[in-house]
Formats: sequence, structure tokens, C-alpha cells
Amino acid sequence: MELECHALDQLEEAVGIRFNDRALLQRAFVHRSYLHEADAESDLQDNQRLEFLGDTVLSFIVSELLFRRYPERREGELTNLRSALVKRETLSRFAKELGLGAYLLLGRGEEDSGGRGRHTTLCDTYEAFIGALYLDQGLAALREFLEPRLVEEIGRVAQHALTKDPKSRLQEWVQAAMGQTPRYRTVHTEGPDHARLFTRQVMIGKQPYGVGQGQSKQEAEQAAAAMALFRLGQTMPGYQDSGLAEEYELASVQMAEMKSER
Repeated sequence: MELECHALDQLEEAVGIRFNDRALLQRAFVHRSYLHEADAESDLQDNQRLEFLGDTVLSFIVSELLFRRYPERREGELTNLRSALVKRETLSRFAKELGLGAYLLLGRGEEDSGGRGRHTTLCDTYEAFIGALYLDQGLAALREFLEPRLVEEIGRVAQHALTKDPKSRLQEWVQAAMGQTPRYRTVHTEGPDHARLFTRQVMIGKQPYGVGQGQSKQEAEQAAAAMALFRLGQTMPGYQDSGLAEEYELASVQMAEMKSER
């Protein structure tokens, strides 16, 4: 099975772009779980390589945009802002706004477990789409597509991102309110060497307060800290609509399952 022509037409209309190579567009929506159940003779490829490329190109475009937009800001401040713009929840929301989940080719198990609406899957799909668009039409067209949405998002998160990140704010709040220091630990690691995905948990005393995933331990810790702030009633600007409660429940279930398998 492949995406039919009318589905590709709808997708191109949704994103406002006509692809020269529709095979690239198609590949961006092939989840690896789909190929596990596909005909052995199928020539489809999953979207992981495009995701890798899209992640890199997106980071470059965001970095360049911030460099031009904030000439007076230091490296650390720009890094915090870039992290807020390319974090999983943000990219997942971008994918939802375009309705990208509806076009995913998923395996039955992934479909039945709610993969079509999962933050991680949507984020990966958005990055794969970015990679496909870059290969199909180049950097200038990709900038034209991305910058209006990125500029809008900068306006939404800049005040927070240019001050304190979730991890710093959690530490300050917990030390002041509870007299303790948050601790982080790795609870799961998956993926190939070039695309590791870390799951980190933040503990306050002996109690877990948040879990987060990221392609680095630092990124995972920031996500875990944001979730802990949410649970403590200290939700940060830019994190209200990121589905942290849903993500916490999902991560808690996953950790319980991992413990039962040991």
C-alpha cells in the first residue's frame, strides 16, 4: 500500500507546496513499523533517514534565524531559545496544525496503540517532511515555508526561553520551597548510535516528578523538568499546551512495563 494520488494532493494542499518528486514526499510518511508488516518485495523506505536530515537542516535554519534576529544575545540565550523552538512538543504541534498524522503509513500495532497522535511520532514525521522538502526544493524554499511559523513561535516563547530554562527554574523552586535538589537518572535508552533517544527521570527526594525524552541527556532532562514543574503547579510559559499530563502518564506506563520485563 502507498499513499494514493488524491491523498498526496490533499497533503500538498494542506502544506501549500507542490513537490517535484512525490516519492520523497511519500517516504516522509512511512513509519518504520509499516515496513515490518509490508510485502517483502515492497520498495518503500521508512522516513528515518529523512528525519535525520530534517532535524539537522531545521536546527541550522532556526540557528540562522535567531542569529539574525537577536544580534545582541549571547550563545547560551540563543541555545535556550533554539531548544524551545525545536523541542518535541513544539514540532509535534506544528505537525498537528498541518494534519500530518492523517497521512502516516503505520503498522497495525503502532496504529492500535495511538501512534498516529503520539508526540514523538508526529515530531519525527515533521522532521522527515522538512528533510524531504529540503531535498526537493532547496534551502530557500524551506526557509520560506518555515520562517513565518518560526517567527510566530518565537513571539510566543521568547520571554521564557531567554530567561531561565525548565531545569534551572525547577532547581530554584524546589530548593526554595522544599529544601532539596532535584536529581536526574536515565531510565531507558534506545535507537541506533547516530539517533539515540534518552529517557531521563527527575527525582525530588525519593519521589519521581517528571520524565522526559530527548536526543541528548540534557534535552531529556529539560523535558523532565518541565513536566515536574507542571505537576508542581509551576507550569512555564510555552509549556501549557504541550500535553505534559498525557506524556507523564504514557512515560509512567512505559517505565512500569520496562521494570516488569527485567
